[in-house]
Amino acid sequence: MGPQHTPCAADATGRTACRAFHWHSLPQGLGCRGAPGGSPVKTREIPIGSFKVGGGHPLFLIAGPCVIESEEACFACAKLVKQAAAEAQMPLIFKSSFDKANRSSISSYRGPGLKAGLQVLKAIKQELQLPLLTDIHCVSQAEAAAEVVDILQVPALLCRQTDLLVAAGETGRPVNVKKGQFMAPGDMHNIVAKIKSTDNEDILLTERGTCFGYHYLINDMRSLPSMRQLGYPVIYDATHSVQLPSGLGNRSSGERYYVPALARAAVAAGIDGLFMEVHPDPDRALSDGPNMLRVKDLPPLLAMLKKVDEAVREYVAAETFDAKPHRAGEHNTLLQVWSKDRDD
Repeated sequence: MGPQHTPCAADATGRTACRAFHWHSLPQGLGCRGAPGGSPVKTREIPIGSFKVGGGHPLFLIAGPCVIESEEACFACAKLVKQAAAEAQMPLIFKSSFDKANRSSISSYRGPGLKAGLQVLKAIKQELQLPLLTDIHCVSQAEAAAEVVDILQVPALLCRQTDLLVAAGETGRPVNVKKGQFMAPGDMHNIVAKIKSTDNEDILLTERGTCFGYHYLINDMRSLPSMRQLGYPVIYDATHSVQLPSGLGNRSSGERYYVPALARAAVAAGIDGLFMEVHPDPDRALSDGPNMLRVKDLPPLLAMLKKVDEAVREYVAAETFDAKPHRAGEHNTLLQVWSKDRDD
């Protein structure tokens, strides 16, 4: 239902009287949930290590420190995350980056580099028996990273780089693409098509916030069901979503205290996986500290999120969507209705 604007005539003094609003049905397309008759959305099932994600499987977790600070620190964090996920009985994919090529400042810590970083990740995989995810920033990194990790990740700011997407897809590894902060969720179909051109359909899509002016991100939870309509597992990045990009001038700031509320909302909206960067002491972390969670806060948060997922999963699986995702260039239907009625 939407407001129908009916202007009133000016009164005797020339002042405009109050405008009245009446309600009538809006054209189809604004809503997320379709009328009965649509097909329930079921995302693609993708095997990762010893378990499967998407396709109606329970919520899974991608977690770890933003960047590899040292082998010792990365191992310590991985052990704590593994324990927390095991207590919550939540499938875990450990993540960390060998190179943060998109830091705000030239002097910011980037990581140990490709060769040394992959050696650390390989050791963690072998000793702790954890599947791995790491991000790549250029075509030349794809093949080497794919030999070690289970999922290649394409960063949000690089999500439209065709050569990078194709290189990741050609490795045959599952590819997780972060939706750019500048992109509409419906436009991710173009990203999917680029990876599918390599005959690789093991694709995951991640929401990590949308630019809202300078140094600020917001979350439109409609993007989660919108991207799910593409048929691939959707992940919510709860920690980068509270990032304040370059908010401290030469590095990013963040608001980690909002992570639990946003994660809870995303799980309730219906997602396949949750992405959270964690650190034993985020205030001393070498990258993205202000928006990372403390590892010690992970167990109670996972326990709560698992309960939310169990409560909503059957309803999310039964939802039908007749409306198409919003496309760039379409006008706001509500505004069109308001303008037309005002002109009449």
